[in-house]
Amino acid sequence: MKLQEREEGKAGAKGAGMADYFEYSKDLFDLGKVFGKPEALKNIRVVEFGTLILGPATSTFLGQYGAEVIKVELPGGGDTCRSLTPWGQFWKNGALEYISLSHNKYHVAIDLHKERGRDLFLELIAKSDVIVENMRAGTLERKFGIGYRQLREVNPRLIYAANSGFGQWGPYSVGRASYDAIAQSVSGLAAITGFPDSSPLKAGIWIGDYYGGLMSAVSILAAIAYRDKSGKGQFIDLSQSENLIRALDWTWVHCGQTGENRGRYGNRDRAMVPAGVYRCVDGFAAISAPEDSQFRGLAKAMHRDDLAGDPRYAALEARLVEENADALHEILKAWAMTKTIEDLEELGRLHGFGCAGVKNAKYHYHSGHLRERGSVWKVDDPIYGEVVEYGPIPKMSETPGRIKWAAKPVGWDNVRVLSEVLGYDHSEITRLEKEGIVGKWADVPGRKPPEGLKG
Repeated sequence: MKLQEREEGKAGAKGAGMADYFEYSKDLFDLGKVFGKPEALKNIRVVEFGTLILGPATSTFLGQYGAEVIKVELPGGGDTCRSLTPWGQFWKNGALEYISLSHNKYHVAIDLHKERGRDLFLELIAKSDVIVENMRAGTLERKFGIGYRQLREVNPRLIYAANSGFGQWGPYSVGRASYDAIAQSVSGLAAITGFPDSSPLKAGIWIGDYYGGLMSAVSILAAIAYRDKSGKGQFIDLSQSENLIRALDWTWVHCGQTGENRGRYGNRDRAMVPAGVYRCVDGFAAISAPEDSQFRGLAKAMHRDDLAGDPRYAALEARLVEENADALHEILKAWAMTKTIEDLEELGRLHGFGCAGVKNAKYHYHSGHLRERGSVWKVDDPIYGEVVEYGPIPKMSETPGRIKWAAKPVGWDNVRVLSEVLGYDHSEITRLEKEGIVGKWADVPGRKPPEGLKG
């Protein structure tokens, strides 16, 4: 066999192998098989007593992988997040943020101001594995007498995750409220975000809340693993602002070595060059080619082979020099403005550099790729009907995450939890309702069911 024929045969076999791999992966993670597979956290019960985003996001991540999450709210108004909706816009009496934030949870409303309500909460804790709260440091102990020191007496195996803005001790912790914009500011994230000649810029999402919730969930899983070996529960203290500090990559090392603060560089990356977002004929696209081989591909796509041979740009170390990076940025900016997003994405595929148009929610909603992978997930919800939201992102072959239902009105699952978890009969539950120990929603949007639906 001739050398050329052998090489073509190898290439064909490799291509066939990759095709087989993609089909294998598609079948392994097939969404049609998800609900026939077990859930990784099936036997873990999580009690959530939190408000807004940070605490609820933590238990949402756990609930997607099978944890039984029981959200405890005060009767009537419930979680403040039920009012958190852009422009005061409610959909079927639900707040837009809350509907997606609180899926896969059971909703119970208990008046913790009353001694019997506190006792009921302790009964629930005695039969649970984890509690997640995100009040100001010490609030549950001071206000309700249900802090870690009290709850561990009821359940020594309990994992208590306290999410707060600044931690459970330290000069900055006492009496301070934190919200996402506060955390972005205190952490220094806002200081390095934006353009050089602009003010500090807040990220467009509640990144402190969702990233904080993610890391709190990770710490809970670590605590569960330790408890499985030792039998001991523990207290977890997660500071929202400190968690964002940990995400600031090389910022501190730079300051320690130079004594200078990191500047703002807009849509450019100062540790990978070229990498940035550029205006095109029909929008914006990100272009990244930090590896030298990728940069040579980009230069070829630009019909500028001279750039790949230029000592200012040929190697990454040279491209990182500020004046060289600035000059290359201007060359790329001028070139990108002559191309459409589709042109640039195709050139990236052909020549091996990274490129993608800047997408938006509408694009995601209609994306066949994201829907096939379950990253955009349609729920046929018994309360709200069809709900489309972002699905579990890590895909697991044996114990895949899933969304089973959307959020629920305040106190929707009172009877289910009191009877199935705590063993109360109908007459006992009715008495608790009459005494105001447990309750349901107030007659305002964000708290109550859609019109015409009764709980």
